[in-house]
Amino acid sequence: MPSIINSMAYTFLCLFGGLAALSGCADSQAPTLPIKAGIEWANPFIGSDGKGKTYPGATTPFGMVQLSPDNGRGGWDWISGYFYPDTTIASFSHTHLSGTGIGELYDISFFPATAPFKRTELDGDSTTLELYSRFSHEQEAASPGYYRVLLQDYGIEVELTATPRTGLQRYTRHGEGKLYVFLNLGYSRNWDATSGADIRFIDSSTIAGHRFSSGWAKDQRVFFYTRFSRPYESVEILKDNPPYVQFTFDLEPESALLVKTGLSSVSTDNAAENLLTEQPHWDFEKVREAAAESWSKQLRKIEAYSQDSAVMSIFHTALYQSMLAPTLFSDINGQYKGADSLGATRTASGYQRYTTFSLWDTFRAEHPLFTILHPGRTEDMVQSMLAHYQEYGLLPVWDLMGNETDMMIGYHAVPVIVDAYQKGLRGFDAELAFEAMKKSALQDQFGLKAYREHGYIPAETFPESVSLTLEYAYDDWCIAQMAKALGKEADYELFLQRAASYRPNFDPSTKFMRGRSADGQWQSPFSPTAYNSGAFIEANAWQYTWFVPHDVAGLITLMGGDAAFADKLDSLFLVEQQGEQLPEWISGYIGQYVHGNEPGHHIPYLYNYAGQPWKGQALLRRIMASLYLNRPDGICGNEDCGQMSAWYLFSAMGFYPVNPAEGIYVIGSPILEEATIKLENNKQFHILAHNNSSKNIYIQSARLNGQVLDRSYIYHREIMEGGTLEFEMGPRPNQSLWVAPASRPPSMSTR
Repeated sequence: MPSIINSMAYTFLCLFGGLAALSGCADSQAPTLPIKAGIEWANPFIGSDGKGKTYPGATTPFGMVQLSPDNGRGGWDWISGYFYPDTTIASFSHTHLSGTGIGELYDISFFPATAPFKRTELDGDSTTLELYSRFSHEQEAASPGYYRVLLQDYGIEVELTATPRTGLQRYTRHGEGKLYVFLNLGYSRNWDATSGADIRFIDSSTIAGHRFSSGWAKDQRVFFYTRFSRPYESVEILKDNPPYVQFTFDLEPESALLVKTGLSSVSTDNAAENLLTEQPHWDFEKVREAAAESWSKQLRKIEAYSQDSAVMSIFHTALYQSMLAPTLFSDINGQYKGADSLGATRTASGYQRYTTFSLWDTFRAEHPLFTILHPGRTEDMVQSMLAHYQEYGLLPVWDLMGNETDMMIGYHAVPVIVDAYQKGLRGFDAELAFEAMKKSALQDQFGLKAYREHGYIPAETFPESVSLTLEYAYDDWCIAQMAKALGKEADYELFLQRAASYRPNFDPSTKFMRGRSADGQWQSPFSPTAYNSGAFIEANAWQYTWFVPHDVAGLITLMGGDAAFADKLDSLFLVEQQGEQLPEWISGYIGQYVHGNEPGHHIPYLYNYAGQPWKGQALLRRIMASLYLNRPDGICGNEDCGQMSAWYLFSAMGFYPVNPAEGIYVIGSPILEEATIKLENNKQFHILAHNNSSKNIYIQSARLNGQVLDRSYIYHREIMEGGTLEFEMGPRPNQSLWVAPASRPPSMSTR
């Protein structure tokens, strides 16, 4: 094995150095691009094809409403409601998830049409006929806060925009005849099904009601209040349970009907208050401009520059998509549906309540990004997690619409909270937070009883035993840091000991993390490329072996030292699949490295810990250039509520939070020539990459505020204090830069 790995290491340098230099960015001689605002570069269609599973519709930053088109089909490709290769649209609904891999929501679904109707039979049921229209991408457009499409079969142009808690639609009819608007409160696709719905006709231009559903979120409640810009001529209930309603309007050709809708998780009264407060008028352009300005304000928080227009679009789209979740959950009056079993009405006092916490994904990079760009909002998100704890009894794992779904593993609200606290954010109750952390860590569910008893999770006691053990060990390290900060010495020692629980799963004979039984026997048969081994979740041993972000130095010691560790890393990117059937979510792979799923996102940066940072630099540029593209299928895996985007944003600027709660960022290789982070404390942090190009991918030297940077990482406080980080780039690796142990990022074992 060692001789094969060494041979692979040589191939690695030749292969990745060459490929990285040849792929991706524009040539350094490309003309300077015209300066455009960030919103003009963002392309909401990126990720709407292929694996990304994003939606192109209208929303505001972290908004409650995501008003977007649905193609009217079920299945994996349509889990966000919209799949770019499709040619039909069947509805415009007000709630969507951004790239989660979960087919859920699609609430309060409208569709305009003219006679004769185009109908499709759904799922072989001839009694369930639904309208649709063909459309063309040539007659479709989207930008942050706005979406437009022409329904070709009806000659109706549909435009969508939004405020945080409301959606606004404009239907412009270009043909003759009556305009019909259909409201389907039973619209369901994929995972969820309507469990109850009603509609009330308040007057000839106002309706209200609700849709309750059960699926991944077992108790989802959406109340709505809708007003039409003119009275409907007639109304017909096509189906009672759940309601499917047809409204008829008499419009002149080339005239428009506006439909505005407020949402709430609490009541129709709250939905009405949300609507009348945020959208008291009928000025579509005013709402659209306000949505655009809200996005412009957020997208201006990072001013980025590259000579490559594709990089500019990818970067600003990633910045846009990083703010599609978590989503606002509290109403104008602060009320929201609680996470307790009865869903009692709660009130967020002094903060905004958020939901859609995809924490297994987003603790890695998205939430650390928020601590830089959105510190005030981060405090609100932490308060939301603590409210979830007070209502539900545990910190959220995957909170959706006031429901705990228990999707994925770990208690990853912990690193988010610790990260915020360690970075100086104090807008939440730290003692309550620590109480909640301990409660999650000391429960008996999800293998934790066995974890405490054995120091790891025996393979026979719980599925995905290795993945669980590794992620619990990391979360426990985070709890230890919080305990230390709060002066809780006994808790610090306890959880620091638990943070070493990754070690029993390391098999020195194979140098892989591996399942083992309670009596210490290794799980057999063992294949490091197998995805269905029972010891891992959404990954294999090749990918999960590296998940020790808090103690990379300790993992290096287990591997046998720097050289052995780096050789093993080399082989990760070179070993091919060996006939296994890859799961749907395994995508964006380079050898055994999988960028389309989250467990390995930190791995290219691990070379810094072994004193070989130039290898990571080559890989990072290859990943950015080949796995993020300026086209609808330009995201190589599920976007996962912003994590894929956050990885790119950090990496494009040249650094990444390998250990999200550490307060440091490990340096990679910037793809941007320049970036300026505009901080909420009115300071600015500048990143300059001199002589950067698709060939000059290696850092030759670095300076921070004019002083030579003699370490391969920077501190969070150095960003927040403002200043300038400068890189000198070149075409060949500088193999003497950041090699010494003193220059490497810290780990638990080196403190």
